[in-house]
Amino acid sequence: MLTQTHYIEYLLSTPKNYTCTNLADHLPDISHDQVNRFLRTSTLPVSQLRQLVQPLLHDSPEAFLLVDDSVQDKRYSRFIELTKRQYSGNVHGMVRGIGLVNLVHSSGQAGDFLPLDYRVYAPDQDRKTKNDHFVDMFDQVVKEDKLLARTLLFDSWYAGSTNLKKIHRAGWTFFTTLKSNRQVSVAKETGYQALDTLEPPAQGWSKGVEVRLQEVPFAVKLFKLVATNGDIEWVVTNHLAAHMTREMVLDAVQVRWQVEEFHRSFKQLTGAEKCQCRKANAQRNHLTCCYLAWVSLAQHARRLGQTMYQAHQQQWAPYLRQLLQKPVIQVLA
Repeated sequence: MLTQTHYIEYLLSTPKNYTCTNLADHLPDISHDQVNRFLRTSTLPVSQLRQLVQPLLHDSPEAFLLVDDSVQDKRYSRFIELTKRQYSGNVHGMVRGIGLVNLVHSSGQAGDFLPLDYRVYAPDQDRKTKNDHFVDMFDQVVKEDKLLARTLLFDSWYAGSTNLKKIHRAGWTFFTTLKSNRQVSVAKETGYQALDTLEPPAQGWSKGVEVRLQEVPFAVKLFKLVATNGDIEWVVTNHLAAHMTREMVLDAVQVRWQVEEFHRSFKQLTGAEKCQCRKANAQRNHLTCCYLAWVSLAQHARRLGQTMYQAHQQQWAPYLRQLLQKPVIQVLA
């Protein structure tokens, strides 16, 4: 009988082939149909991830929660349920795939982050937007009240007034980017204007400037970050402390990029995009196992003092040494 543990071990052990057929070929007394049936009929709740990760977190009042979405590329899989055409930041365009909205916990230190929760973006099934999933995950965190972290980092997609008001009223701090056409008011006399039309404040942007956003009933502090290549990023926070500086905002923005590190390693090391099962429930169960596999690999790498990529590759080193000593395929001289 195939168990969830067997399947997760397979995801961590196979170098590149993540199909039901390949697993059945390498596990005694297990057939392709048994693997497919396990994925189609099992009930593997999302809450498994929270239960596994919670005791592993390096949590503190200085920790962060990061929210972002990614697309599992299924461009050649027209018959797989849950797939739809959607924008992918990875390919900078539209692609057919399965969308995920991820909630990632970060201690704030480099490399110290773990996925805490996720939702599958499937509006045809549940009529929920990505922002609905954002709210659901945040409400879950507030309801459980198990975290010391009180700061949320996310990009402009989730920076609507409804989300900002909900976070602020819950007593949390947020740092988020805004699109350049977002309307802000620096003073009553000037009214609302687009960010890209703002004149720099007299004291410069080093300590930001207090502004009002349309439909947001509290002040936020606005910072203009200019990259070395000239790219401009507008960042706002409801943290209005006088000591808040541009450098502190840059640090928060750098932490937010950890969610991109998670997206990349999740796809490359767990086979998240590789399941070929057509049914929605099979894809959901596969993804749940992928999250648990990622956490298992991250903890293994932490114990070894290695990166996840090093730990993932190292498991095949003994086999390679054995092949080099006694090759299966003889070279023709």
